[in-house]
Amino acid sequence: MAFRLPVVAEPEMPAGTPVSASGRLPRWLKRPIPRSDANHMTQGLLDELKLETVCENAKCPNRMECYSQQTATFMILGNVCTRPCGFCAVHRGRPPQLPEADEPERVAEAAARLGLKHVVITSVTRDDLADGGADHFYRCVVAVRRRTGATTEVLTPDFVHCKPALQRVIEARPDVFNHNMETVPRLYRRVRGPKSDYRWTLGMMKRVKEYNQDVKTKSGLMLGLGEQRGELLEALADLRDYGVDFLTLGQYLQPGEQYLPVVRFVPPEEFDELGEIARKMGFKKVASGPFVRSSYHARDMAESEPASSIDS
Repeated sequence: MAFRLPVVAEPEMPAGTPVSASGRLPRWLKRPIPRSDANHMTQGLLDELKLETVCENAKCPNRMECYSQQTATFMILGNVCTRPCGFCAVHRGRPPQLPEADEPERVAEAAARLGLKHVVITSVTRDDLADGGADHFYRCVVAVRRRTGATTEVLTPDFVHCKPALQRVIEARPDVFNHNMETVPRLYRRVRGPKSDYRWTLGMMKRVKEYNQDVKTKSGLMLGLGEQRGELLEALADLRDYGVDFLTLGQYLQPGEQYLPVVRFVPPEEFDELGEIARKMGFKKVASGPFVRSSYHARDMAESEPASSIDS
């Protein structure tokens, strides 16, 4: 059983910084945009190979930094998602095509030309496919390993009610299996949509270890959606109970007017505190900070020493 802190009588999060009516971000969410020729090189390579990234499709605030360092998180299976998540900027609807047979080799080519040592592969959710795209994940991981020898990390959908799909992904032997919890149980379906299931997600993380105990498991939550401190700590304890190794905590930022609003901006010192609590709970690696995202500095997390803190 994982270490659990008692839920206090008043579990509300601290007041933090309220969301301004003007839409202005607090000072800690403002930083200079990196300028580098590598930005254009990375974007040009992705365009040439006709590859999608979650960096661009999800409007990640770290995109320019990552591109300037010649890295990106590849998004396979197209750029149209079948799930209506309330937080995500990726286009939703009916995907127009089946998986592209040559995409695994194009991902591997990009990873090789960028010189990546740790390759993160994610996807849109494809509920229209019988296996949710699991075999495509398998082929991408195998292609990247064959071409580059790099370590691999998959950030997958939940493959809800399709246990063989998860097993197929793990058969590729990724070094890290990542699936984001995103939020606490009370907000789960509001944030992740009506098909999502909190307990299914937890069970999936446990099954990864049953299929291959050498695969590290990883999950993350967004803060600022209205979660309370007590229920957040309970969710973290649940992840530890189900054997999750790595944790990311970051600030939710509303990507557009049609998406869920930000309830509060969590200050950096609170992220530091929560990160320390998570390490005491037993997570082997923790990245906690306003700009932390599930694949941000993923190589650092995969390679650093146990019980470490990853700077945001």
